Amino acid sequence: MKTTTQPRIFKKAFTLLEMTVVILVLMTLLKIGLVTSSSLDQWKLGRTASEALRSVYTAQRMYLADNPTVAVSTITSALLIPYMPNNATAIPTVKSLTGTTLSIILNVSPPVINAGSGTTYDPSGSNKDSLWDVGE
Repeated sequence: MKTTTQPRIFKKAFTLLEMTVVILVLMTLLKIGLVTSSSLDQWKLGRTASEALRSVYTAQRMYLADNPTVAVSTITSALLIPYMPNNATAIPTVKSLTGTTLSIILNVSPPVINAGSGTTYDPSGSNKDSLWDVGE
């Protein structure tokens, strides 16, 4: 006796609900990635600024070690450039979170970033976190 079996047909397709869920998950992951990337960019700017300040601070300390009678308030960029690490030819500048170029105030120890009119620029809000400052 022969029995015939009917071939089974399986439909391999996504429903509209499944596609919507997949798209929402992908959009959520994309948004998380963009927010993380923005925070990482801000951290990189802060890290670069702190490295620039450390190099100026190192030059200050080396200059003052060679010239112990000089007051910190009289230090100029011309005096520090020969003491800059890696044979730098100028005092470094830093970029703010908005992209503006800021200079470094050299005649205070530790040096700070100039936000204009002699005020200190530190968007992190702390001088002990080693971002945007030399720290203590």
